[in-house]
Amino acid sequence: MLGPESTGKTTLARSLATYYNTECVPEYMREYLQRKWDLEMKVCEPEDMPPIAVGQMEQENSLAEKANELLICDTNLLELKVYSEAYYNEYCDEQIEKYAIQNFYDLYLLTYVDVPWVQDDLRDKPLERDPMFLRFKNALDKFNKPYRIIKGSRDQRFKSAIQHIDKLIK
Repeated sequence: MLGPESTGKTTLARSLATYYNTECVPEYMREYLQRKWDLEMKVCEPEDMPPIAVGQMEQENSLAEKANELLICDTNLLELKVYSEAYYNEYCDEQIEKYAIQNFYDLYLLTYVDVPWVQDDLRDKPLERDPMFLRFKNALDKFNKPYRIIKGSRDQRFKSAIQHIDKLIK
């Protein structure tokens, strides 16, 4: 999954993992930052990005061993790279950037901004989802990553994602 905040990535990832009876890698950044917010009432800072990246990859590697042919990832290092650049004046830690570009996934599902924005402790840019969508799309294009844009209602997104995934695995 890849896309701006509050575009249904987590909901879709969980639904797909259930449908395919496989593992879903949660968004480690959300876990990490929610814990930071709850304990310190602080938001993400540039020095948080490397430990977030490590936690994300540890979860992916661990769950890949348990996955049933297919591993669904709620996010990945490319998402960290794009967000880092958006929030920190085009800065991204060089190791995150290196692995974000180098890591290979068979398919990225880029979630569009046609669902309502839902507020929570961590979401902070409801009016910037369109520009963020373009940042994600541009990154996928720039690094020649395989992707499909997922739009519509929850049911439409789910059916579309299944069609794209089934083309890869059947």
